[in-house]
Amino acid sequence: MSELSVNHLLGIKYLQKQDIDLIFETADHFKEVINRPIKKVPSLRDITIANIFFENSTRTKLSFELAQKRLSADVISFSAAQSSVKKGETLIDTVNNILSMKVDMVVMRHANPGAAYFLSQNVKASIINAGDGAHEHPTQGLLDSYSIRERLGEVGGKKVVIVGDILHSRVALSNIYALQMQGAEVKVCGPKTLIPKYIESLGVTVEPNLRKALEWCDVANMLRVQNERMDVNYFPSTREYAQQYGVDKALLDSLHKEIIIMHPGPINRGVEITSDVADSQQSVILDQVENGVAIRMAVIYLLASKIQQ
Repeated sequence: MSELSVNHLLGIKYLQKQDIDLIFETADHFKEVINRPIKKVPSLRDITIANIFFENSTRTKLSFELAQKRLSADVISFSAAQSSVKKGETLIDTVNNILSMKVDMVVMRHANPGAAYFLSQNVKASIINAGDGAHEHPTQGLLDSYSIRERLGEVGGKKVVIVGDILHSRVALSNIYALQMQGAEVKVCGPKTLIPKYIESLGVTVEPNLRKALEWCDVANMLRVQNERMDVNYFPSTREYAQQYGVDKALLDSLHKEIIIMHPGPINRGVEITSDVADSQQSVILDQVENGVAIRMAVIYLLASKIQQ
């Protein structure tokens, strides 16, 4: 298979295993490109991409913009905070106005789950979901799996625990779909109040005890507590959360094996993980950032090649 089975990247659940393999193979090529002295390729000189962010983003937005510029695409960026959305303009009107400027692809982050899917049904452009509410964040799920593959050789057969705020996390859902599609075993760990009731229907087991979860896994993906999505208190205090579900170097060193630590960022140092864990040899956090550019280049390139046909 030399092309994706989809015309948009709306979520991992819409992909097939072959799609993930193709994205990873393409990312391998682009990872080599971004480590050259000249980091640009002319692949998408005729493609115009709009980055439309209705929610704040630093890392994802920068990563997408860098990926687009490395591919020589024309890029326009749009922040809803300074736009006519504030004046009551609808999502479709906003995007259609941008598309009338002859834009080929839209990268969108939106607070509402399903916004990217809705857009894909209503506008003529290739849509990449950069996060829709607490639903999915497909490029993060892909880059996390890619980082595991890079460090451990493969994803299939590996044991991965996702720790923390599963309830509000779009990263968790995309990771679960991507990992299972590649044959990994997934557990989640966190306060009972932050574990969705439906989670076991996804074939995921819940391990409430952090030490047991870490003893079991090959990889621990530590999620940020998403205070901005919480309208009530889900646990007594940040200090108590850190004591029960935070990872420090002493805990890591006391395990009977060496595991990999991941984090999608931004890190609350001293809450999910301590600085000595974040900066340790077991951490692949900075690899995740570098791999994010390669994965996003691969996704954009593969979707653009379908536009140009």
